[in-house]
Amino acid sequence: MTVPRPSPPCPRPIRRALLAGALVFAVAGCGFFSEPDHRPLTVHSPAVAVPRAAECPPSGVRVDAGRVDAAMGLRAMTLTLTNCSGRPYRLNGHPSVRVLDEKGAALTGVRTVQGTDQVPMAPEDPGAHPLTLDPGESARAALYWRMAAENGTYLKVVPQPGRAAVNVRPPETLDIGPENTLGTTAWTSPF
Repeated sequence: MTVPRPSPPCPRPIRRALLAGALVFAVAGCGFFSEPDHRPLTVHSPAVAVPRAAECPPSGVRVDAGRVDAAMGLRAMTLTLTNCSGRPYRLNGHPSVRVLDEKGAALTGVRTVQGTDQVPMAPEDPGAHPLTLDPGESARAALYWRMAAENGTYLKVVPQPGRAAVNVRPPETLDIGPENTLGTTAWTSPF
């Protein structure tokens, strides 16, 4: 009877490369390298009026929220503002955002701030600059917060001071609660 000989072990550099590749695939599967989901929002609830994805609100802009990206207690979500009117839409600054519960009431104790420097581990805010969106063009802003126990169901978004508010229901709830800060980045160029 012939006993098969074990194959020689991989050289150390090859083993390291294989382990690094496996780690990249494992981390990518956890969503750390995933892009925010920009699909239109079509979920509705009688508690808060949310425009349908195909409708253009009287404000002339539609705001959609991407999925929550979570890593090490830091939460991130992308807001996409689309000019659905027939004329240019001007932006300059940060969105004003309020987190609402399932009945449409504002979550108490959640502070919204312009910029991200008050949210630990959040990326740097690119800063505000004037944008003009032609019909059909979009801009985006990001929201950052630290994980907490309470859940927010809706967002009330004012694109900039003096503009009409738009209600948005994200695809998932925001685990943000009392004594928490929601940081917003400025609107960035069309993508």
